[in-house]
Amino acid sequence: MAETAVQGRAVLVDLHAHFGTERALVDYDALSEVLKKDGIVVEEGDMFLMHTGWDDLILSMDGEPDAALLHASCAVLDGYDERLLDWITESGISAIATDNMAVEDSRGTGNTRGGQSRLPLHRHCLFRLGIHLGELWYLSELCADMRRQSRFRCLLTAPPLRMPGAVGSPVTPVATL
Repeated sequence: MAETAVQGRAVLVDLHAHFGTERALVDYDALSEVLKKDGIVVEEGDMFLMHTGWDDLILSMDGEPDAALLHASCAVLDGYDERLLDWITESGISAIATDNMAVEDSRGTGNTRGGQSRLPLHRHCLFRLGIHLGELWYLSELCADMRRQSRFRCLLTAPPLRMPGAVGSPVTPVATL
């Protein structure tokens, strides 16, 4: 991946437009409703981007982040929702990236698909499906540009650092509209 980059079609869903900055646990039904309302079609191979507004929230704190507020703000996926995990599998998406810290809610532990997990969506995507997860992306400008153009798709290039043997890496994503 680091030698050839990650590049392909991406689809962006603006969860912030639907849920604001209040903490929202987004399950399959809620996500399906957002996709339907916004006319977003997710196709096999898409990289799935989620704008939650978390990026602007943390930047508004001027270098003095309020951890309690950040952990209680903006939309996150419900990794314990079996139907959501099934949708991720069946959709054929190749990656999920968001502007928040963990893609899914990281508070709590529970049973999911044969075991205990604190991050069941991570377990499902990374270890079972090989779907890459991107976190802490700055998506606000891209989201605003896409809304102005009434579109939800772009070409996304996201090269990770070339660090042989590493398990994770920051990326420098570039979207082409």
